[in-house]
Amino acid sequence: MTSQATWRKSSRSQNGPNCVELSNTLNDLRDSKNATGPTLRGSVPALLREIKHGRFDR
Repeated sequence: MTSQATWRKSSRSQNGPNCVELSNTLNDLRDSKNATGPTLRGSVPALLREIKHGRFDR
């Protein structure tokens, strides 16, 4: 992750402690409680597409 990335927290989090943040590149997620910790890298738009198509339904 480059230092140029900016992070956005969900507006639904209401400043709560349990939230994820999305990078401006739409390729990284991180835990808002651990901003210097590891990130989950992947295509967020592709993940959302799979969720909407029911790929992760049980």
